[in-house]
Amino acid sequence: MHPFGALVRYPKGWEGNLPKVKTISFAIPCYNSAAYMDKCIESLLTCGDDIEILIVNDGSTKDNTSEKAHEWEERYPGIIRAIDQENRGHGGAVNHGLECATGLYFKVVDSDDWLDSAAMVHVMAYLRRQVERKNPTDLVIGNYVYEKVHEGTRTVIGYRNVFPQNQEFTWDDINRFHSSQYLLMHSVIYRTDILRGMNLQLPEHCFYVDNIFVYAPLPHVRTLYYINEDMYRYFIGREDQSVNESVMLSRIDQQLRITRTMIDAVDIVNDVPQPKLAKYMENYLSMMMCICSVFLRMEKTSENEQKRSDIWKYLEDANPELYRHVRYNVLNMGTNLPFEFGRRIGLGGYRLAQKIFKFN
Repeated sequence: MHPFGALVRYPKGWEGNLPKVKTISFAIPCYNSAAYMDKCIESLLTCGDDIEILIVNDGSTKDNTSEKAHEWEERYPGIIRAIDQENRGHGGAVNHGLECATGLYFKVVDSDDWLDSAAMVHVMAYLRRQVERKNPTDLVIGNYVYEKVHEGTRTVIGYRNVFPQNQEFTWDDINRFHSSQYLLMHSVIYRTDILRGMNLQLPEHCFYVDNIFVYAPLPHVRTLYYINEDMYRYFIGREDQSVNESVMLSRIDQQLRITRTMIDAVDIVNDVPQPKLAKYMENYLSMMMCICSVFLRMEKTSENEQKRSDIWKYLEDANPELYRHVRYNVLNMGTNLPFEFGRRIGLGGYRLAQKIFKFN
């Protein structure tokens, strides 16, 4: 029986031989990713042989993603595992990867992104030290980089102003996040037991689940460590990417679904005793509500206005005190002003942020 109680699928030749615990499990959700998955996998292999790479083929049908995954497994037995599943969406692929993981730590790397080899030398050195500790760090954090390959530009998101460096710390030790700073899936490495202990299950057949991944587990995290290295390279530029503006418009109902799930996942007011963490989570939810409001106002329809009203009512019914904090957060004061004036204020703020932070 696996120590976590989950079903683990080991590579051929491992039958009857329980492997040494891996330092980290990297899960790569892949859906028709054959054209770019190799770069991602190659960047992970530089991390050493005490890792495992879980290539989760999420029911790809348009290319040879599955075949490539199995070829990689044959080349690196004991390190790479190819996992095929029926299509369950990005969340379903992450769920399956977490179910199969044997590493002390767990990190998701999207198949069109990659990790910086030089940065990972420092990250892996710290993670390896945790293997020997009785109480390993719960959450390890690194920087991430927006790589706009077609423009030849890059934007680094770091946390030097927020977190202590070269020491383990708690939520009480953090400083204030800037408006552009959030913990995204790119920047976090969770201890696997944290995610399993809270029974994390991401919604399936839905985009934007990464917001839940970096939000719901935070109250379960007690210790953190920040490594000031540009660890994760986040590719931006594909037309079908989920952060593409036209794609986000077409998937606004999924954005609303994820936001409702986040509202239900954590009672920030009553269940998050650490004030600094509670404030951060409140600001994160404010950002999510702002995104919903802005995108619903991009197209002037009565249906969108009703949806905007409904999502705010959902928050108010769920937690009136949190509603007041989020509704009058600086992000949402202008975004939700009535009539055409409010709509233009909201869209103008979004365009300005888009130029400054280059997030899509």
